[in-house]
Amino acid sequence: MTEEIDLTQSIVGALENLKALDIRIVDVRGQTSVTDWLVIASGTSSRHVKSLANHVVQEMKVKHGVGTLGSEGADTAEWVLVDFDSVVLHVMQPPIREFYDLERLWDRRGRDSAEDS
Repeated sequence: MTEEIDLTQSIVGALENLKALDIRIVDVRGQTSVTDWLVIASGTSSRHVKSLANHVVQEMKVKHGVGTLGSEGADTAEWVLVDFDSVVLHVMQPPIREFYDLERLWDRRGRDSAEDS
């Protein structure tokens, strides 16, 4: 698990280097089998969103030797998803982020699971 936390912190650091906005880390362990952590951040424009995602991919590859399993959304760059296996990065423009509100969605799922047990 410390490797996942180190990876998450490295992603956050790369995002901070390019002035990402409102960076959040969401623990989704036990809620999905797809990943363990979400890192969610905002960019100010499609160019900024795309630059943030590309920068994180390059930083993880060059400095940490971590590759991606895939990415989606770079063509329009309203919402770019980058899959690092145990950590999935979401970089969004603010209106898209507000509309989908992933933080609240996953927080609610975590509470619903706890209430069921």
